[in-house]
Amino acid sequence: MLRSAIFIVFIICTFSSCGNEQASYVPKPKGFNRIDLPPHQYQNLAESHPYTFAYSRFAEVLPDTFSTAGKDWLFIHYPQYKANIQLTYKPLGNNPKFLQEYITDSYKLAGKHQVRASSIQEQLLLTKTGRTATIFKIEGDVPSPYQFYTTDSTNHFLRGAIYFSTASKNDSLAPVIEFIQKDMIQLLNTLQWR
Repeated sequence: MLRSAIFIVFIICTFSSCGNEQASYVPKPKGFNRIDLPPHQYQNLAESHPYTFAYSRFAEVLPDTFSTAGKDWLFIHYPQYKANIQLTYKPLGNNPKFLQEYITDSYKLAGKHQVRASSIQEQLLLTKTGRTATIFKIEGDVPSPYQFYTTDSTNHFLRGAIYFSTASKNDSLAPVIEFIQKDMIQLLNTLQWR
Protein backbone atom coordinates (compact mmCIF):
# COMPACT_ATOMS: atom_id res chain seq x y z
CA MET A 1 0.00 0.00 0.00
CA LEU A 2 2.78 2.42 0.90
CA ARG A 3 4.53 1.52 -2.30
CA SER A 4 1.50 2.31 -4.44
CA ALA A 5 0.94 5.64 -2.62
CA ILE A 6 4.55 6.71 -3.34
CA PHE A 7 4.18 5.63 -6.96
CA ILE A 8 0.93 7.63 -7.36
CA VAL A 9 2.54 10.78 -5.83
CA PHE A 10 5.55 10.35 -8.16
CA ILE A 11 3.29 10.09 -11.24
CA ILE A 12 1.22 13.12 -10.19
CA CYS A 13 4.37 15.23 -9.64
CA THR A 14 5.86 14.17 -12.96
CA PHE A 15 2.77 15.03 -15.00
CA SER A 16 1.99 18.27 -13.15
CA SER A 17 5.50 19.66 -13.74
CA CYS A 18 5.59 18.99 -17.49
CA GLY A 19 2.58 20.84 -18.75
CA ASN A 20 3.15 24.54 -17.97
CA GLU A 21 6.41 25.85 -19.40
CA GLN A 22 5.17 29.47 -19.05
CA ALA A 23 5.35 29.23 -15.27
CA SER A 24 9.11 28.72 -15.17
CA TYR A 25 11.14 31.40 -13.38
CA VAL A 26 12.49 34.24 -15.49
CA PRO A 27 14.65 36.85 -13.75
CA LYS A 28 13.44 40.42 -13.95
CA PRO A 29 15.62 42.91 -15.80
CA LYS A 30 17.47 45.50 -13.72
CA GLY A 31 15.42 48.58 -13.04
CA PHE A 32 16.30 52.10 -12.02
CA ASN A 33 14.71 54.36 -9.46
CA ARG A 34 12.09 56.70 -10.79
CA ILE A 35 13.26 60.29 -10.61
CA ASP A 36 10.57 62.96 -10.79
CA LEU A 37 12.02 66.26 -11.95
CA PRO A 38 10.29 69.61 -11.56
CA PRO A 39 9.90 72.10 -14.43
CA HIS A 40 12.88 74.43 -14.81
CA GLN A 41 12.64 77.71 -12.88
CA TYR A 42 15.44 80.26 -12.53
CA GLN A 43 16.54 83.11 -10.34
CA ASN A 44 19.36 85.64 -10.69
CA LEU A 45 22.56 85.41 -8.69
CA ALA A 46 22.22 88.04 -5.96
CA GLU A 47 25.77 87.87 -4.61
CA SER A 48 28.47 90.30 -5.65
CA HIS A 49 30.96 88.60 -7.96
CA PRO A 50 32.71 89.65 -11.20
CA TYR A 51 29.90 87.80 -13.01
CA THR A 52 26.18 87.23 -12.73
CA PHE A 53 23.84 84.59 -14.20
CA ALA A 54 20.52 82.84 -13.69
CA TYR A 55 20.54 79.54 -11.79
CA SER A 56 17.93 76.96 -10.79
CA ARG A 57 15.45 77.71 -8.02
CA PHE A 58 16.01 74.11 -6.89
CA ALA A 59 19.68 74.79 -6.17
CA GLU A 60 21.50 76.89 -3.63
CA VAL A 61 24.67 78.95 -4.05
CA LEU A 62 27.46 77.95 -1.67
CA PRO A 63 31.02 79.24 -1.45
CA ASP A 64 33.75 76.83 -2.53
CA THR A 65 35.50 75.79 0.70
CA PHE A 66 38.46 73.88 -0.75
CA SER A 67 41.79 75.18 0.50
CA THR A 68 42.82 76.18 -3.03
CA ALA A 69 39.54 78.00 -3.76
CA GLY A 70 39.58 81.56 -5.00
CA LYS A 71 37.39 84.36 -3.66
CA ASP A 72 34.78 84.05 -6.42
CA TRP A 73 34.59 80.26 -6.64
CA LEU A 74 31.12 78.82 -6.07
CA PHE A 75 29.07 75.65 -5.90
CA ILE A 76 25.59 75.65 -7.40
CA HIS A 77 24.42 72.87 -5.08
CA TYR A 78 21.45 70.55 -5.79
CA PRO A 79 20.84 68.92 -2.39
CA GLN A 80 18.03 66.66 -3.62
CA TYR A 81 20.25 65.11 -6.31
CA LYS A 82 23.62 65.20 -4.49
CA ALA A 83 25.07 67.23 -7.34
CA ASN A 84 26.99 70.46 -7.85
CA ILE A 85 28.01 72.76 -10.63
CA GLN A 86 31.41 73.87 -9.42
CA LEU A 87 32.43 77.30 -10.75
CA THR A 88 36.02 78.55 -10.69
CA TYR A 89 36.62 82.15 -11.69
CA LYS A 90 40.01 83.64 -12.52
CA PRO A 91 40.77 87.23 -13.51
CA LEU A 92 42.94 87.58 -16.61
CA GLY A 93 44.22 91.14 -16.22
CA ASN A 94 44.63 91.35 -20.02
CA ASN A 95 47.44 88.77 -19.84
CA PRO A 96 47.42 86.30 -22.80
CA LYS A 97 49.77 83.98 -20.87
CA PHE A 98 47.16 83.53 -18.11
CA LEU A 99 44.44 82.92 -20.71
CA GLN A 100 46.45 80.15 -22.40
CA GLU A 101 47.34 78.60 -19.03
CA TYR A 102 43.70 78.50 -17.89
CA ILE A 103 42.50 77.02 -21.20
CA THR A 104 45.23 74.36 -21.03
CA ASP A 105 44.20 73.54 -17.45
CA SER A 106 40.58 73.12 -18.59
CA TYR A 107 41.61 70.57 -21.21
CA LYS A 108 43.82 68.73 -18.69
CA LEU A 109 41.02 68.54 -16.13
CA ALA A 110 38.58 67.17 -18.71
CA GLY A 111 41.25 64.74 -19.93
CA LYS A 112 41.72 63.27 -16.45
CA HIS A 113 38.44 61.43 -17.02
CA GLN A 114 39.85 59.44 -19.97
CA VAL A 115 40.58 56.49 -17.69
CA ARG A 116 36.85 55.85 -17.11
CA ALA A 117 35.26 57.75 -19.99
CA SER A 118 33.93 55.99 -23.07
CA SER A 119 34.23 59.28 -25.00
CA ILE A 120 34.96 62.97 -24.53
CA GLN A 121 33.26 65.31 -26.99
CA GLU A 122 34.17 68.96 -27.30
CA GLN A 123 31.41 71.34 -28.38
CA LEU A 124 31.37 75.08 -28.97
CA LEU A 125 28.28 76.91 -27.77
CA LEU A 126 27.37 80.37 -29.01
CA THR A 127 25.29 81.79 -26.17
CA LYS A 128 22.25 84.02 -26.51
CA THR A 129 24.40 86.93 -25.34
CA GLY A 130 26.90 86.36 -28.18
CA ARG A 131 29.63 84.73 -26.09
CA THR A 132 31.38 81.48 -26.91
CA ALA A 133 31.70 78.63 -24.42
CA THR A 134 33.58 75.36 -24.84
CA ILE A 135 31.69 72.38 -23.40
CA PHE A 136 33.17 68.94 -22.74
CA LYS A 137 30.61 66.12 -22.73
CA ILE A 138 32.22 63.18 -20.94
CA GLU A 139 30.38 59.89 -21.40
CA GLY A 140 30.76 56.81 -19.22
CA ASP A 141 30.77 56.28 -15.46
CA VAL A 142 32.63 59.45 -14.58
CA PRO A 143 32.04 61.84 -11.67
CA SER A 144 31.77 64.85 -14.01
CA PRO A 145 29.65 64.28 -17.14
CA TYR A 146 29.90 67.94 -18.30
CA GLN A 147 32.59 70.58 -18.00
CA PHE A 148 32.92 73.98 -19.65
CA TYR A 149 34.87 77.18 -19.82
CA THR A 150 34.09 80.62 -21.15
CA THR A 151 36.07 83.84 -21.30
CA ASP A 152 36.05 87.35 -22.70
CA SER A 153 39.77 86.81 -23.55
CA THR A 154 40.91 89.92 -21.67
CA ASN A 155 39.53 90.20 -18.13
CA HIS A 156 37.43 87.16 -17.14
CA PHE A 157 37.75 83.37 -17.22
CA LEU A 158 35.06 81.05 -15.81
CA ARG A 159 35.32 77.28 -15.69
CA GLY A 160 32.52 74.96 -14.56
CA ALA A 161 31.97 71.26 -13.98
CA ILE A 162 28.95 69.20 -12.99
CA TYR A 163 29.84 66.75 -10.21
CA PHE A 164 27.82 64.04 -8.48
CA SER A 165 28.72 62.86 -4.99
CA THR A 166 26.94 59.55 -5.38
CA ALA A 167 28.16 56.14 -6.49
CA SER A 168 25.24 55.52 -8.87
CA LYS A 169 25.90 54.62 -12.46
CA ASN A 170 25.48 57.51 -14.88
CA ASP A 171 22.88 55.65 -16.93
CA SER A 172 20.60 55.61 -13.87
CA LEU A 173 21.39 59.31 -13.29
CA ALA A 174 20.67 60.22 -16.93
CA PRO A 175 17.47 62.21 -16.21
CA VAL A 176 19.22 64.25 -13.49
CA ILE A 177 22.31 64.79 -15.67
CA GLU A 178 20.08 66.10 -18.47
CA PHE A 179 18.17 68.32 -16.02
CA ILE A 180 21.34 69.91 -14.60
CA GLN A 181 22.92 70.15 -18.07
CA LYS A 182 19.98 72.35 -19.14
CA ASP A 183 20.58 74.51 -16.06
CA MET A 184 24.26 74.75 -17.05
CA ILE A 185 23.26 75.95 -20.54
CA GLN A 186 20.90 78.50 -18.95
CA LEU A 187 23.77 79.71 -16.74
CA LEU A 188 25.96 80.20 -19.84
CA ASN A 189 23.17 81.88 -21.82
CA THR A 190 22.54 84.41 -19.03
CA LEU A 191 26.16 84.98 -17.96
CA GLN A 192 27.18 88.64 -17.76
CA TRP A 193 30.59 89.98 -16.75
CA ARG A 194 30.78 92.84 -14.25
